Amino acid sequence: MAAGSAGEPGEAPSGSGARAPLIGVLALQGGFEAHGRVLRRLGARVREVRVPGELSGLSGLVLPGGESTTMMLGVQREGLAEPLRELVRGGLPVLGSCAGLIMLDSKHLGLMDIRARRNAFGGQIRSFEADLEIGELTGGPLRGVFIRAPWIDEHGPDVEVLAEIEDHPVAARQGRMLAVAFHSELAGDDRVHLMFLQWARAFAAGAPSPGMI
Repeated sequence: MAAGSAGEPGEAPSGSGARAPLIGVLALQGGFEAHGRVLRRLGARVREVRVPGELSGLSGLVLPGGESTTMMLGVQREGLAEPLRELVRGGLPVLGSCAGLIMLDSKHLGLMDIRARRNAFGGQIRSFEADLEIGELTGGPLRGVFIRAPWIDEHGPDVEVLAEIEDHPVAARQGRMLAVAFHSELAGDDRVHLMFLQWARAFAAGAPSPGMI
């Protein structure tokens, strides 16, 4: 766990000081440390979230890759589900990556109007990388790392599909919720996290969320 600062266990300071956005990373299981490293490098403060009290004061939240069933059991065990839903429905930006995409869907936390298919591309042995054209990102294709990845089987009218592979949605947004089936934290391309941090700064500044749910 990162060293705490000013009485905030698990919160890492950045060179931007108190004005840097404070981003929570769900740290019950999975690849939360890699997301933390990317966010710190981009100037955010990072807090690992394991209990409801650690949701206080956040400007954004990352749901990392891992095992979605295990993470959901942890969320229920620690009493995180309802506080998390309340914050996100109030506009808190969220990035859900791989298992995090599944957690956001209608069968799990019920925050995005999507239904995910687990392990849609196959098991661990079928992991792959692909270049993705994401319309909201400039600078050319983004490299996606797919590991036991889901895809989005169904989505509602308020969901904007941002990228597909073979006609299967693998990135989508709804308001300030961003769900990606790949691991952007592993590819050395920070643009997904940079877009998410723009939303976090807007939230911290009190800007209204597009398409609030």
